[in-house]
Amino acid sequence: MPTLDVPFLGHLVLALLLVASVGTFVLALAAEAGRPHALVAARYGTYTTCALTGLAVALLGYAFLTHDFRLTYVARYSDRAMSWYYLITALWGGQDGSILWWTFLLSGYTAVATATLRDRLLPLQPIFLATLMVIFTFFAVLMLYPADPFATQAGSTPADGEGLNPLLQNYWMTIHPPSLYMGFVGWSIPFAFVFSALVTGKVDDGWIKAARPWAMVAWTFLSLGLLLGCLWSYEELGWGGYWAWDPVENASFMPWLAGTAYLHSAIVQERRGILRTWTAFLLCLTFFMTIFGTFLTRSGLIASVHSFAKSDIGMYFGVFLVILAVAILGALAARAKSLATEQRFEGLLSREFAFLFNNWILLSMMVFVLGVTTYPLLNEAFTGEEATLGPPFYNMYMPFLGLLLLFLTGLGPLLAWRRTTAGKLRTALAFPGGLALLVTGLHVAFGARFGYPAYVARPPIADNPVGRVVATMNSALPAIATGLVAFVLAAVLQEFVRGTRARMRVRGESVDVALLTLVSRARRTYGGYVVHAGIALLFFGFTGASYDYEQEATLRPGGTMRIGAYQLEYREPSMRMDPEKRIVETRMAIRRGETSLGGSAPAKFIYRARPDMPTTEPAITRTLREDLYVTMSAVDPQTRRATFKAQVRPWVDWIWVGGALGLLGSLLAMLPDPRDALKTKRAAPSSARGARVRGLAMAALALGFVLVPTLALGQDTSSAHAGHVHLDNADERTLFPRLLCQCGSCPRLPLDSCVCDWAEQKREELRVRLEAGETIAQIQRAYAATYGQRAISVPEDRGAGRALWLAPLTVSLAAAGGLFVYGRRRRVGPASASAASAGSAGSAASAASGPDAAATAATAELDARLDAELERYEEEGE
Repeated sequence: MPTLDVPFLGHLVLALLLVASVGTFVLALAAEAGRPHALVAARYGTYTTCALTGLAVALLGYAFLTHDFRLTYVARYSDRAMSWYYLITALWGGQDGSILWWTFLLSGYTAVATATLRDRLLPLQPIFLATLMVIFTFFAVLMLYPADPFATQAGSTPADGEGLNPLLQNYWMTIHPPSLYMGFVGWSIPFAFVFSALVTGKVDDGWIKAARPWAMVAWTFLSLGLLLGCLWSYEELGWGGYWAWDPVENASFMPWLAGTAYLHSAIVQERRGILRTWTAFLLCLTFFMTIFGTFLTRSGLIASVHSFAKSDIGMYFGVFLVILAVAILGALAARAKSLATEQRFEGLLSREFAFLFNNWILLSMMVFVLGVTTYPLLNEAFTGEEATLGPPFYNMYMPFLGLLLLFLTGLGPLLAWRRTTAGKLRTALAFPGGLALLVTGLHVAFGARFGYPAYVARPPIADNPVGRVVATMNSALPAIATGLVAFVLAAVLQEFVRGTRARMRVRGESVDVALLTLVSRARRTYGGYVVHAGIALLFFGFTGASYDYEQEATLRPGGTMRIGAYQLEYREPSMRMDPEKRIVETRMAIRRGETSLGGSAPAKFIYRARPDMPTTEPAITRTLREDLYVTMSAVDPQTRRATFKAQVRPWVDWIWVGGALGLLGSLLAMLPDPRDALKTKRAAPSSARGARVRGLAMAALALGFVLVPTLALGQDTSSAHAGHVHLDNADERTLFPRLLCQCGSCPRLPLDSCVCDWAEQKREELRVRLEAGETIAQIQRAYAATYGQRAISVPEDRGAGRALWLAPLTVSLAAAGGLFVYGRRRRVGPASASAASAGSAGSAASAASGPDAAATAATAELDARLDAELERYEEEGE
């Protein structure tokens, strides 16, 4: 039995946490009002707030480890059979504990940021601390009222708990949520910097330099969390996919899109002094989307296989979001004149304008995902009808925006700052563009021979012109994607080669010394290029989904099934027990042609605490070319017959390779420059101490990247998911993804993946209707008429639903047009002045040579001078 009165102590600590955060907020405002001693007190108050948060987490962890089932949260998410590491996982496995964990991570960020600031940015520090204390206060209020992790049972204390959802009892879930939360919470620090700059009016570049390392850390952890989520979904959920456009997945993806746009815009502000208002807005938007994503996850307003139950917490978040939006917009409006700049674009064909175009793509993606995710809520609020937009609708538009972003990822490094001349651009594009055309041509000519055709016919998700046109365009995406992947990789390689050769020519260095010195002196630039290469490999892995195929069979021991070049032989079933669960395995031998690939054992886990939630464990045979993904759906204990589903998933492992490469590039970009550290040490010893702390934090992050894959080896995992459904023909593959299960006991999964009894019965009924000659459109309309618009995953092809087909494309194109109008109006400057002087020189020459010769000479002189200037600017840029 526990020896501490955890409920009493927990509530006491949370109350003290609220008092400390409010008190520190008052002290910070006093410091801003001109009382310098109050700033020192505010710092100590910040440390106290952080320490109290840590103590609250320690108390809840102690309650889990000692099985203190007096706490409702502990009883609901743990049992006595759970291993200690799953007891720790349970700490953030439910809503109340996850809010406490969110606050705990914020305390870690806040303590390190406060310690590293010291005597730096003194004018910003009071509002910086006050902003963070407002966030602490909000979460303290949540934990004291609607999300109390120390609430006790209303009746008697149970002898055992209900146990953690089997979906969460796997290794990836011990590291995926913390990584994602680290990314979410991390944006609080850069937001506090920008908000303090806006409030105080100190909107020079000081805040953006201070925010940059924290933004990179937050972005890196958010990227890691998303990647681990994809890996968890692929390895543990048993459906063979890695992204399902689930609302909770989207809630994590939207801040990543906004944060990526901010990082690119911040580079432009630092290098060219433009887009200052836009950059500040993007950072505020990113933080706002982290809170909004947390709200979506925990309010229960949108059905999701990941979200928490509906509760009063949504009302608290709604109020906080309104206050946050008003504060952000008010601060931006108040400093609009201070943020304005006279700097302009010197040409639309420039790196800074490419970054702005990159922002348009990223925000178009974010707005589209936001609109589709919240459409059910908006539709119900305005029409009173429930509606759903599923993965097919996302997949109509997102691939095009994604490929456009991929193209810009390769083009951006080839463009010069300020302005790119036509000659320079042709030279820069020669190798990447030529290789892209070559790869695309080879794919078109020979891809089908190897099972990778350039054109993969896709059925339209709607029987209207827009649906048919989009389906035709989507069918041609594989060849376009592989060409663009080659383009990006060639562009990145070219930049490394160009920089290395320049150092070898100018400095006389060897290849290895030149490369290492180049990267070490421009870590942000070349780290960013490595991230671009990783993104290209991610897209290559995504493209492999175009060539997936599957097979299903029911076998007796000794029976075999074939799928493509693979032969699977079912050997025998087996069963074993451990303290938490019963494990039913079906051992198989796998061959590819004449080569043995060893054995595999797809399994089912039946947990003692949750016997009604058996989980599926896939067996995955990996190669860089393709994965063989095998699941066992059922086994008869008397006859030992088992039903298997095998899937071949080409190129999927390139997703994990690309993700790891991108994370390494991000880490490289974050590493501090030793020359800056030396300057800091000479200038201010206290700042040097802060630099050492930041360096240790970066080292810990690097160690985490090394340990995560290492610790993952050999871990026992489990999962639960709806599973896969065998589809007999193209009509079923077109119809079933559009229709959602209406059994009432699952989050309305599509009929192509839901394996409940209701869904199976409905599929059989619809198969009969298809065989009787009913069209897909007729069945879809009848289904919607019976169960409502919420029962189909695409908009109805009538009324307001029809407008949804064109709205994303129309809005995106209008935004792109506005972007070009803005760029042309903001064009200017130095180039015009140079042209004027060149024109004067040309006038002098025209007296002797005539107007045509004068113009030619002036143009040549201008181009030569501009090329030299751009070359010098690029070399000295870092």
